[in-house]
Formats: sequence, structure tokens, C-alpha cells
Amino acid sequence: MAYKVTGIRFNQYLKELEKEYLIFAPVALLGKGAFTNTDSVRYQKITKLEEVELTIKTNFSVKEILLPITETLFYFNEDNWTEPKVHDKKILLFLRSCDIHGIKRLDDIYLRNGCEDPYYKVFREKVRFCLIECYESFANCFCASMGTNITDEYDMFIRPDGDYVYVGINNKEMSRLDERVVDLSPRFVMENKTKVSIPKELSKGLAQSVFWEEYSSRCIGCGRCSFVCPTCSCFSMQDIFYKENKNMGERRRVWSSCMVDGFTDMAGGHSFRKKQGDRMRFRVMHKFHDYKKRFGYHMCVGCGRCDDACPEYISIAHCANRLKSIVEEK
Repeated sequence: MAYKVTGIRFNQYLKELEKEYLIFAPVALLGKGAFTNTDSVRYQKITKLEEVELTIKTNFSVKEILLPITETLFYFNEDNWTEPKVHDKKILLFLRSCDIHGIKRLDDIYLRNGCEDPYYKVFREKVRFCLIECYESFANCFCASMGTNITDEYDMFIRPDGDYVYVGINNKEMSRLDERVVDLSPRFVMENKTKVSIPKELSKGLAQSVFWEEYSSRCIGCGRCSFVCPTCSCFSMQDIFYKENKNMGERRRVWSSCMVDGFTDMAGGHSFRKKQGDRMRFRVMHKFHDYKKRFGYHMCVGCGRCDDACPEYISIAHCANRLKSIVEEK
């Protein structure tokens, strides 16, 4: 069911939802970009539609709300430990189709991969989705190739149109509008300028291919590709001890990446995948091969953020297409 409401009425609707939800959406942060005099688009709390950036792809995915960059799991002292209090409100996220598919991948890793992560689960159960339509493909996107350009897994969707907003409601708990009902379905991008073709079977020989050596000389191991990715889920643990009492502190989960130094370090000084090319091979094969063998679909959702963020202009889409060429030549 969809409604046609004025922009003023929609903001009133958001105000009503605020009583039960924390609302996050893409927001343009002026002067907050990675370089001088550049802007950034990140997820922030919003209270009205005018704050939402609908025309630019976010630099980070919505993952940073659901899975914080740094998350305190529990506090400890000499005698016991306690978990942080979790707010009572549910969470409403404004996001695009690729990011909805991205959260599905995180669900696989944290909830359906042999055990449930309780810290992730408590947040995930609170989350509701408001779909943002993509009117045209952004630079470096290849969601159509990955089958993530379309979704029906949303609780509501919006389509601003001048002084009005079309609001589609799929979840009864959000049915608080009684304005004019219209027949409306979301619009999705059906084609991207960037196209990716993944071979059905990636040869085991690719693991030893000289193809990966190129990335040892190009990749600088900054990890930006993983940090902006909506499906990368790796983390490290940090125990923080307070200066006031060395027996008190907190354990934190912090984002990490298979692309950075130290990720594969082991006791005794051993380390796997020291070369950047080996790390690139591991990441790409996981995105386009290993994950699919386990869950039936690719891990990559084709949002193109890794290509956007890479300071060395390494393209995962180009890499995937080169893999197909190599497989076909064998």
C-alpha cells in the first residue's frame, strides 16, 4: 500500500516514528571528506526528509550503524563483567537495494554461519528498512550483474516528488498514514555502465596464478576497500585497561581487514598472506567463489564503493572480469 503525502506531512510522520525508532539516513557532511575541501556522505540520525541525501552514493555503507566501527562488548573488573545497556528503540534505516542485500550477507556470517553472534543479533532484531530508489546507476556500480539491484525485503519505501512524497508501506507497524492511497511500486536500476561476468567455476589453479603478483606492487594494504564494503565482516578484539585501575577495562570489537598488515599474525611470529597479491587473491576469491559455495550467492553486492575508495585505483570489477578471461583461456 502506498500513500501520497505532502513533505510537511511526511516530516510529521517521521516525528511520530521517532517515538519508537532511531532513524538513520545518508547525510551530506560538508567539509568532512577524506581530502581538503571535500564533502562526505555518511549515515547520521535524521529528523526530517530535507536532511537526507538522496542523489549521491554514501562513502561508507549502512554497515557502520548495524556493526559499529568500534563496539564495546562488555566491561570488566576484578570480580565480574557487565554488558552495555541496549536502547529500547527500534532502528529505521534509509538505504538502497544493494545495502539491503549487504545486510543479508552480514546476517549469513553473524547469524547463520554455525552460531549466532548475540551482540549483532540484539541490534539486527531492531532494524527496519526504508528503501531509497536509485533513479540511475552511480559510478562503479555493478549491482545488476550481481543480482542485487532489486529487492522486496523492505518495510517501507519513499519517492520524493516536488512538494509531495510517495510512501509505500509493507510493515503494518508503520501504518500511520491515512492520506490518498495510490498504486505504486519501487523503481530499480536495471543496467549499469560497469558490467561484471563471473565464471561459474573458478579454477583451483588461480590460487597459484602469477595474475595476483600485479597487486603486490599496486596495493598498499590500507584496507579502505574492506572498510567501505557492506559485506566485509572481519574484526579484531581489543582489551582496554583503564589508567585509574589496571584491573578494570572493556573489551571492544573493532573492524579489521584481510588486506592490512597483521591480520593473519599468529603466536610464534607466524603470518599468512604477507604479500598484498596473496591478500587480494583471498579477498576476491572469497567474494566471488568461496562464499557462494556455502550460501548459494556471491558475497559482493556490486555497490562499487571499494573502487571509489581505492587510492591506487584498483577495481574489483575489473579484477573479476580478468578472472573470467583467464578461466576461459584454460
